[in-house]
Amino acid sequence: MLSPEKCIGCRTCEIVCSFNKIKAFNPKNARVSVLMYDEAAISVPMMCMQCEDPSCMKVCPTGAIAKRADGMVAIEEKRCIGCKLCVSACPLGNITFSPTEKKVVKCDLCNGEPKCAEFCPSGAIEFKEAAPSTIRRKKVIAERFKELFGEVSE
Repeated sequence: MLSPEKCIGCRTCEIVCSFNKIKAFNPKNARVSVLMYDEAAISVPMMCMQCEDPSCMKVCPTGAIAKRADGMVAIEEKRCIGCKLCVSACPLGNITFSPTEKKVVKCDLCNGEPKCAEFCPSGAIEFKEAAPSTIRRKKVIAERFKELFGEVSE
């Protein structure tokens, strides 16, 4: 769960994520991105929202993206051909191509123990089991984000 109003813009989540995934302290390789909005004086941590009806999954020509029984949207690397249609399809820009790893990447919740949530000093990122209220809150946050800032593009 994201609480953008708590984000202090420290980018600890990006550093921890990149180290956890590729053993390098490089925010460009993180599955979470902190978007800075200087005019509004806010920072917003963004990662895959594990959408109920994922656009990335719909456009994948090989079926490499699937929604698991636990609700996580996962990429099956062996089936991915790197076409990047999923990157274009994500309305919030939460799936990307990693030039370091040479593959499409997104948040995979660190197999149920997200390091970004564990190390977030302000509590802006929390990991909670999906519940109807949590899903509603995610939708509200996503809609507010789109209203305020439009769709994210790279």
